[in-house]
Amino acid sequence: MMQSRTPEGDVAPLRPVRTGAAPADRLTGWIAVAVVLLAWEALCRLFEVSSLYLPRPSQIAVALVDLFLHKQAFTDLAVTLYRIFGGFAIGLVFGVAIGLAMSVSRRLQSIADVFIAALYPLPKITLIPLLIIWLGTGGPFMLTISALGALFPVIINTLLGVRQCDQGLVVTARDLGASERQIVRHVLLPAAIPSVFAGARLGLGVSIILVVAAEMVVGKLGLGARLYLAGQVLETETVFAVLVVLAALGIAVTKGLDAIDGLTGKWRS
Repeated sequence: MMQSRTPEGDVAPLRPVRTGAAPADRLTGWIAVAVVLLAWEALCRLFEVSSLYLPRPSQIAVALVDLFLHKQAFTDLAVTLYRIFGGFAIGLVFGVAIGLAMSVSRRLQSIADVFIAALYPLPKITLIPLLIIWLGTGGPFMLTISALGALFPVIINTLLGVRQCDQGLVVTARDLGASERQIVRHVLLPAAIPSVFAGARLGLGVSIILVVAAEMVVGKLGLGARLYLAGQVLETETVFAVLVVLAALGIAVTKGLDAIDGLTGKWRS
């Protein structure tokens, strides 16, 4: 544990920072973002940096408005969101189911461990050419690549959450006559929820990366396709505008999962 010294010279432990930010802390974060943007704008104007290499935030804002008003960004965003969350939902359901099955079956765990150890470290983006050969470049391909991004983090974290469950609760449930299915549903799954959400955060981030990368390779619609097209014609402001949309999507997803995690707290207890 990290330590600090008190004014009297005694060693005192440092308190860990809480993950949930207070309103004042959130305001401080947005103030820092505003300061960075103002400094960015001022330096670009001062040194007359070409927008081809680094556009000013004001130019990016104009491009962002133009992106949604005249370049069908709403359609691209909707297509990308469908691909991300459609595949993520598939990966989440299968990941939790496989993780729970592995936690109650030693044989299945022994078999699955080998495949997870081999496939989890494999960069999923390298599977894009193979999946294109198997599935083409349509919806099934996009949903599959998104699902693969979420699958393994959810499996691993679900299994970890079940292992951290208080075994006294399992014994008590058995003594009360609970079946294995009831133990899984009412004891193991609630105990694993925090770890499942941790895996979901990781998996959703990977799904976003993979879908955008796949759209850049083969997509005709979607934010990734829009990003690649803007780069091809040297529209740097549009490239940054798409990146802003993706950054906003990441913030919304993270905060949304945090909110859902908080709502499930009562059920877990």
